[in-house]
Amino acid sequence: MDLDLRPRIVATERVIRERIRRTPVLTLRGDELGLGELEVTLKLELFQHSGSFKARGAFANLTLRSVPPAGVVAASGGNHGVAVAFAARRLSVPAKIFVPSISSPAKIDRIRSYGADLVVGGASYAEALSASEEWANRSEAMPIHAFDQEETILGQGTLAFELEEQAPRLDSILVGVGGGGLLSGVASWYGRRVRLVAVEPTGAPTLTRALEAGRPVDAEVGSIAADSLAPRRIGIQNFPILRHAVAEVVLVTDEEIRSAQRLLWDLVRVVAEPGGAAAFAALLSGKVRARSGERVGVVVSGGNTTAVEFGR
Repeated sequence: MDLDLRPRIVATERVIRERIRRTPVLTLRGDELGLGELEVTLKLELFQHSGSFKARGAFANLTLRSVPPAGVVAASGGNHGVAVAFAARRLSVPAKIFVPSISSPAKIDRIRSYGADLVVGGASYAEALSASEEWANRSEAMPIHAFDQEETILGQGTLAFELEEQAPRLDSILVGVGGGGLLSGVASWYGRRVRLVAVEPTGAPTLTRALEAGRPVDAEVGSIAADSLAPRRIGIQNFPILRHAVAEVVLVTDEEIRSAQRLLWDLVRVVAEPGGAAAFAALLSGKVRARSGERVGVVVSGGNTTAVEFGR
């Protein structure tokens, strides 16, 4: 896969521009967060259609590829399924979504609300993916992979294209990683022009294990963020991009993620799901050390949660 995807990300942004939201950024002083002399810019992608960045990849797949009469099929921990269901409804395309039993009730409800044919079963994303692949073979529906798909990466890369326009002088960017779709898109846009930090839960270290092995391998599947950041292994197409561009990988605990969720609510009244708060947790916990005066970007993506799940 060509690692220089910037021209294609620009072209993809033009195609999907009218179908996605240009999500806002919010800049905070480090002293507001107890972090000293920093400038922290939150990219609030949880305000995207369907509640996460996944809408970008979903629309990219549905507009850049030829969709068969049987429609599309997707496997998801939750947010990708929500996004594909949303995009398919907007474009009047049949959609069948497979999610595991660990998927958040909030995400399951949103998929149903968009009218997709939903199948809940299996204990993990990997099992949902296997079921979706069987359905694709039987039905001839077009599979839309949550992360290991070129069009998905191009769509997610439009977030970085947008962020650089909104905050052009960032020194580092923190991004949560599960299968690597969003991080690959961000990495494909920025390359090594910024310090790119990957953040994953201690219970789901997909990129950490891949870097240790030199290739994608199975990792543990756990954490409160398991429905968005625990697909078992990093994507085959994603790994070369990440190995080239990522400067650092940081692991955060469930409690650090919960603390980040609470601070986002207390400070700026933003309700993020665990996966959406993971990157912020790495900064707040001190796992990522920034120098005085550094301009740090943090992607906050994933707002598909409920008050009960959020712990309030």
